[in-house]
Amino acid sequence: MPRYRPPRWLPEGHSQTIWPALVLKDRHPHYRRELWDTPDGGRIALDFTDAANPDAPLVVLFHGLEGSSASHYASALMRRVRARGWHGVVPHFRGCGGVDNPLPRAYHAGDSAEIAWILDRLAARHATVYTAGVSLGGNMLLKYLGEAGHHAIPAAAAGISVPVDLHAASENLDRGFSRAVYTGMFLKTLKRTSRITLARYPDLFDRQRMEHSRTFSDFDDAVTAPLHGFAGALDYWTRSSSKPLLKDIGRPTLLLNARNDPFMPARALPAEHDVSRWVCREFPEHGGHVGFVCGRFPGNIDWLPERLLDFFQQNGG
Repeated sequence: MPRYRPPRWLPEGHSQTIWPALVLKDRHPHYRRELWDTPDGGRIALDFTDAANPDAPLVVLFHGLEGSSASHYASALMRRVRARGWHGVVPHFRGCGGVDNPLPRAYHAGDSAEIAWILDRLAARHATVYTAGVSLGGNMLLKYLGEAGHHAIPAAAAGISVPVDLHAASENLDRGFSRAVYTGMFLKTLKRTSRITLARYPDLFDRQRMEHSRTFSDFDDAVTAPLHGFAGALDYWTRSSSKPLLKDIGRPTLLLNARNDPFMPARALPAEHDVSRWVCREFPEHGGHVGFVCGRFPGNIDWLPERLLDFFQQNGG
């Protein structure tokens, strides 16, 4: 598979990031939904696309912050998975995919235990499991892979547009154009979910601090950290970043981040000495944040799913 080459009409990071969701309408595959009860009394939804061959590999995609099986990258990947005759599934994190989350805890960038639990159940059904994670879901996946080492379930894995250094990513998102566009968009949905949680658990965190949050630093300090047992935003970012664990990964893993990703600054991308020999670093100059648009106007998003599936097929033997 050739390396990524952007269309000349859409080279800039913010454009690459925003364009797919706004313009490229990738038809959603037909999903079969399962609802799973979590060990602590919660519930999550998993959307499956099934292959005719029961012994075909399973591709698991963990979505990004506030994403779902309807996200442009999920639809694109699951359609290509189906075309190859493989099984596919998009597990939703707590509160996502239209399923209510009744618990005080939600999901966060360092929740590798949730990844392990989901993969363990899926591996009981499928002999070969390939796994990809996008953005926040990618950080969760990479953290799990580092913790599990050679005992990790996926035969091969991939992290796409992953904020492996949460300190650097949060600082990047909390200033300039990124703060004006992406941070405000995410905080709007996160605050709405937080209000629902507070209606059930009024003393869980400080509502006034949550409502006045204008940056990820503010929100993580006021909400994410206390909800999940961290001392504050800095403690959360430090303990949840996957970058320190990349050297412990023991499965073939593709790490794909564009250098013009507006979420993750190129200066914080892992160097060769930061990763194990099992990690293939691929950092194209362009691509934005889970964008990787190709072709003539209005473009397509075929390159990313094909790159992932080719990597799985070549390295998951």
